[in-house]
Amino acid sequence: MTNPSGLNGVWRVFSGAPHRMMFALGVVQIVLAMVWWFTELLARSWEMVPLPAAIPSYWGHLFLMLYTVFPCFIFGFVFTAYPRWTRTGPVSRRCYLPTFVLLTGGIVLTYIGLMLSKTVLIAAVTLLLCAWLLVLNEVFRMYRRSEEPERMHERAILLALAAGAVGVGSFLFGLLSRAPFALMLAHAIGLWWFIVPVMLTVSHRMIPFFGSNVLVYPRMVRPTWGLPVMLACAAGHGVLEFAGAGRWLFAVDTPLLTLTLYHTVAWGFFRSFRIRLLAMLHIAFLWLSIAFTFYAVQSLVLLATDTLFFARAPLHALAIGFIAGLALAMVSRVTLGHSGWPLQANDLTWYCFIGINAAALVRVAAELPFLTAKAAALLSAVAASIWIIGLLPWAAQFLPVYFRPRSDGRPG
Repeated sequence: MTNPSGLNGVWRVFSGAPHRMMFALGVVQIVLAMVWWFTELLARSWEMVPLPAAIPSYWGHLFLMLYTVFPCFIFGFVFTAYPRWTRTGPVSRRCYLPTFVLLTGGIVLTYIGLMLSKTVLIAAVTLLLCAWLLVLNEVFRMYRRSEEPERMHERAILLALAAGAVGVGSFLFGLLSRAPFALMLAHAIGLWWFIVPVMLTVSHRMIPFFGSNVLVYPRMVRPTWGLPVMLACAAGHGVLEFAGAGRWLFAVDTPLLTLTLYHTVAWGFFRSFRIRLLAMLHIAFLWLSIAFTFYAVQSLVLLATDTLFFARAPLHALAIGFIAGLALAMVSRVTLGHSGWPLQANDLTWYCFIGINAAALVRVAAELPFLTAKAAALLSAVAASIWIIGLLPWAAQFLPVYFRPRSDGRPG
């Protein structure tokens, strides 16, 4: 591919592959969404005037993270990997271009709506739902056309995307009807039936595959029974949590913890540190076990003492350590692989990833039971600032890549 000249040339490169557009939007959004939340946390910590809000800022934060940040990365990955998994050919520009436009418009209007107008926010969520349905239709088309005999991972991704669409619809219904249960359902669906299943599926499919390419495995460990059981436990967690049965979460979290630890060891966690890019994936996956250790212990303490001992520490170990960490690791690898660059995490990428892990540790520490409300809010703001400081250099490094041709001259 020749070097682009002028805006038309840059646009041809940028729109030449779906991962470029979706990842670029996600890289901007993963920083911007946290800047918005950081200002809110700072206002709470220092008793400053908060940002204007059309809905409670907590629900705005949840919606931004669950339905505008990580879906950009997920859609970019799915549009890149799913055609290969199903062997159905690349995604059509007629799908990913409108998806990008709808996502961008929906995200911009989301910020405006959160601060100024609930009506604008409703319009924003409607645009995001339209984008979601375009993605779901394309993935379903590929799944239906595929002649692959085993489609366990493909089916899991399709179902998770369908659940995500229901979650966006539930949030929209909550805005229209002012029904809190619909917003709570959107939270449960977005986390436990959309993002966690997608991340589990991608981990189960790709971590042992990447490892087998760079490490000498006696065999690639990817038991077919492992993923369905983990997905069932995650879905069960969502059901119990939404139903207010937190004291019984150990029943699904303990087997999920056991399975994640098994896969961590079987996939060669300690050997992965020979290669930073692979180690990033393994460290992120380890956070899943840490999160479910918190969840399981908290469930048992709640059952015995009726005390929510760890508060939201398990949630942030899951959301920052596992989900954000895995997103950073996977996006880095896919971007490097599709830019013609060597598949190596440079010092900047590695230290940015360490920053995300530091943010997870600080945010988990903010939930310690002996902290005052002000101290907890301050630690939360510190965690958000570490997130921003850690991801800004990463974004500055990778964002320009999506507007440049591949260094090896190949298309894509």
